[in-house]
Amino acid sequence: MSDELHWLGAAEATRAFAARKLSPVELVKGLHARIDTLDPQLNVFIRRDDEAALAAARAAEAEIAAGRIRGPLHGVPVGIKDIIDVAGLPTTCHSRVMPGSNATADAACVARLRQAGAIVMGKLSTHEFAIGGPSHDLPFPPARNPWNRDHHPGGSSSGSGSGLAAGFFPLALGTDTGGSIRNPASACGIVGLKPTYGLVSRRGVFPLAFSLDHVGPMTRSVADNALLLDCLAGHDPADAGSAVAPRAYYAAGLERGVRGLRIGFVRHFHENDLIADPEVAATLDTVAKTFAAEGAEIREVRLPTLGEFAAVNRIILTSEAWSIHAPWLRSRPGDYGKLGRQRLMAGAFLQAGDLVAAQRRRAAMIAEVQTVLRDVDVLLCASSMDPASRIDDEAATARTYPRQARTPFNVTGHPALAMLAGVSSGGLPLSVQFAGRYFDEAMVLRVARAWERAAGTDKRHPPLG
Repeated sequence: MSDELHWLGAAEATRAFAARKLSPVELVKGLHARIDTLDPQLNVFIRRDDEAALAAARAAEAEIAAGRIRGPLHGVPVGIKDIIDVAGLPTTCHSRVMPGSNATADAACVARLRQAGAIVMGKLSTHEFAIGGPSHDLPFPPARNPWNRDHHPGGSSSGSGSGLAAGFFPLALGTDTGGSIRNPASACGIVGLKPTYGLVSRRGVFPLAFSLDHVGPMTRSVADNALLLDCLAGHDPADAGSAVAPRAYYAAGLERGVRGLRIGFVRHFHENDLIADPEVAATLDTVAKTFAAEGAEIREVRLPTLGEFAAVNRIILTSEAWSIHAPWLRSRPGDYGKLGRQRLMAGAFLQAGDLVAAQRRRAAMIAEVQTVLRDVDVLLCASSMDPASRIDDEAATARTYPRQARTPFNVTGHPALAMLAGVSSGGLPLSVQFAGRYFDEAMVLRVARAWERAAGTDKRHPPLG
């Protein structure tokens, strides 16, 4: 087992702990050794918390020996995106702007993970304030893609995606305002779920856009994603956007397959709205054909265009982000990186009428998606239209980053998951996205697991050794 510790999933780790085949201390030490070797080339961590992680692992080991299990993640390591507060560590948001003082309390999502027994490994690289990146003019270098270090790993939850794909931890937290969980999931070939808006508390998370922000699970397998979501989901009265939702066990139906399901294929996203790379298009067809062969009914459906979704998302996001950053942008604009400053400043030039119009169109878009989801069980569509570009090619990154189909589900708030669908001829991940009805993450995860089982995506890793 020691040779494969870095690919061990959370559920596998807890079983190994229970059988006394592995201890939390052995796992944490093994992962620290791998991080020591590989992270200087990947820049996943902004701040490692090795001593605290080892202390937590020793405590978890002692509790196992005494027959006490704190929760379903007992002794399992997790990485935290550095816009999320961890008590005793600074929240830098990957920016010079933030004060260097340590957070005094855990974010609600981190507190839930600790209650479940998870061990925090440290704070992970992000784009500046979850919007400005990938950038080379910030106080920390940008994370890189483990499949090819010359390429970016997606963002803004870049360290979370890269670290999972590299085998640094089995679980990570990301945030998603316009696709920032699903972009690194797509670029790094892992599983990233943006839950229904309000399902996971955002208290203690630095906001980007209040009405679009989500916190969600990032993992290497669908089963681990369901497990992590089980621990994260729940109403938080201290988060104004938190929803009161039926309690669910998200892993309950994972192995039920797709037979008899109605799957709506949103082809126009990648065939008309934005023409996808041919390898991406072919891979999406393969996913649809695989589901049809397994007994699903594939229906072609139409939603509003990606151009409309992008415009509404952009107006709402930049308006709300400007309301947060305006004091700093006025008093210390030079402390921001170039990309972060440019993207956040856009909100200064919008008017109240723009935001009102965007919110009205948003309500209509939600109704249109709801109508489609009454007739199908889940949606299948593209996530990224291209493999990740080179991290040093600013023009290619600027061209390909907006070529995606993730923002629709930030605008509407529906749950959406991105995952590995194949590997390009250039050796980079290709992706697929599934979206579902409000609070029906169980169905989204079920369909994702059916694809994972058919394609073996949870067994495919970057050639890092």
